[in-house]
Amino acid sequence: MTIEKFIGNKRIVLVKGDITEREVDAIVNAANSYLKHGGGVAGAIVKKGGQIIQEESDKIGYVPVGQAAITTGGRLKAPWVIHAVGPRMGEGDEDNKLKSAIRSVLRLATERGFKSISVPAISAGIFGFPKDRCARILVGETLNFLKENPKTSLELIEFCIFDDEAYKYFKEEIESIAEQDLKKS
Repeated sequence: MTIEKFIGNKRIVLVKGDITEREVDAIVNAANSYLKHGGGVAGAIVKKGGQIIQEESDKIGYVPVGQAAITTGGRLKAPWVIHAVGPRMGEGDEDNKLKSAIRSVLRLATERGFKSISVPAISAGIFGFPKDRCARILVGETLNFLKENPKTSLELIEFCIFDDEAYKYFKEEIESIAEQDLKKS
């Protein structure tokens, strides 16, 4: 099941599935600050994309919470992986850190001239961030970024959600926020 909304000439799409299978310029990895990709989305990305992703991550080293870094995609269909470091629940100021993480992803993708990215529910898995707040922040900040950066190279921002509960929240956010946004235009 796919949901698609247009914001001007930009598409926001929601798909349910495995982010490691997405054919986009870059997939986004929900990473930790040390870029050690052992579990969750990160573990699945390295398992499918190959050890080169971990090796390149090791060369980058540390990435602060709320920031992002990039490596090649190894054997993935997507040639690049943007590693977004989201907050762990309980560390404080989590909402602002998650906003910063998605903005870092969108800026980095734009700097690289990417046309398409696929984003998971950053921090909503093993980091314990509430799934409803995650959806609201990621979709809302993406809309804000598109409004503030109309010349971004990004034409497609896809949310690829594996978890049923998170998918439900992303569906609600994309349907309601996008419709409100279209009415303002």
